Amino acid sequence: MDTVNGRIGRDGIDDAGSRVALSNHLTRNVTVVNELGLHARPAARFARAAQEARSRIWVVFGEEKADATSIMDVLALGCARGARLTLAAEDPADRLVLETLARLIETGFEE
Repeated sequence: MDTVNGRIGRDGIDDAGSRVALSNHLTRNVTVVNELGLHARPAARFARAAQEARSRIWVVFGEEKADATSIMDVLALGCARGARLTLAAEDPADRLVLETLARLIETGFEE
């Protein structure tokens, strides 16, 4: 299990649109283990859990950044089994929510 990485980078996509970096965010790297990836049912559970946060929670996959509270945004990332994601919380007070989201992904949503 990866540990919380801390604060890195700068928020948003650079001028060229070539990378996503997060500034002053609490981050966590995880790997999707669910055989079917992050499909509709897990995405719904994930988004509901993210809605408990006081701040915005982001999911970063490759060069894409999605609002973790949006089922559609999470699904649009197209995360298959083995996908490496970065979860990020804007407020360090949301550490527990971030850990809950990481646990859901790392346990395959118990499916």
